[in-house]
Amino acid sequence: MTKPVRTDIEVRVRTQYIANQSDPDDDRYVFAYTITIENQNAPVSQLLNRHWIITDATGGVEEVQGEGVVGQQPVLKAGESFEYTSGAILKTPVGSMHGTYEFKDETGNLFDVEIPAFSLNVPHMVH
Repeated sequence: MTKPVRTDIEVRVRTQYIANQSDPDDDRYVFAYTITIENQNAPVSQLLNRHWIITDATGGVEEVQGEGVVGQQPVLKAGESFEYTSGAILKTPVGSMHGTYEFKDETGNLFDVEIPAFSLNVPHMVH
């Protein structure tokens, strides 16, 4: 059974290429992404799980699922936000990520929040 998807929790993303941890000669491109999750008007809700789909420029796909984010399962009241930074390693200089967060509201109902697709790319590269 599919869970409902709520749109009153907003997910915003900023990305950064980490050149000093990358090794293009070894097909290793390291990116950081900072996520801000803002409860705009939902009931008090707790982030339980994450599900990421990471795609590189060759079409290679990696799925990542797990509890919480960066070891936490934040609880957000209306108007509150939570920000964290994590990372991804790609085999190509360009890729993308998207996914969902699973939340539980104060009455125990589970719902998903979409993580919009975002690009990971090495700046100033000729494509």
